[in-house]
Amino acid sequence: MTLNSIHIFTINKSMNETCEKAEAFLTELVADLRFKLTVSANWTDEGCWLDFKGDDVQFLLTENGEMLDAFETLAFQIYGRELDRTQRFICDAEGFRRTRKAELQAMARFAAQNVRKNDKPFTFGVLNSTERRVIHLVLQNEEDLITESVGAGKDRRLQVRLK
Repeated sequence: MTLNSIHIFTINKSMNETCEKAEAFLTELVADLRFKLTVSANWTDEGCWLDFKGDDVQFLLTENGEMLDAFETLAFQIYGRELDRTQRFICDAEGFRRTRKAELQAMARFAAQNVRKNDKPFTFGVLNSTERRVIHLVLQNEEDLITESVGAGKDRRLQVRLK
């Protein structure tokens, strides 16, 4: 094992421990809230993926997954300092996040085509920071486009425009 691979192993072990702590915290939280849910955690290239299953999943999916967003925020507020800045906590149930990510990727491609065709900036509606990040990442290698967040607070929007 090389020095570099030992360093990566140590980082991955630390990240997995952080992920396990978040899993334990959310498991206890949903039990305290008397939800019939289980939480499982896996480390992915995006970060700590926390998957919820059980009879009360529908509560997590209402209002476009607002409760999933809340659980992500809690996990990040408590354990975020232990993650690399490129990593995230992703809370999912019934593939909601994976489906939403695919939608956002399609929206990013549509926006790119629209900007190129009309030579005008395209501004998305309300997206949370994780959703804006997905679009930034999809379009980051487009040499003729730039993405940037404009506005502040609840008025923050993502804009795609020509360079």
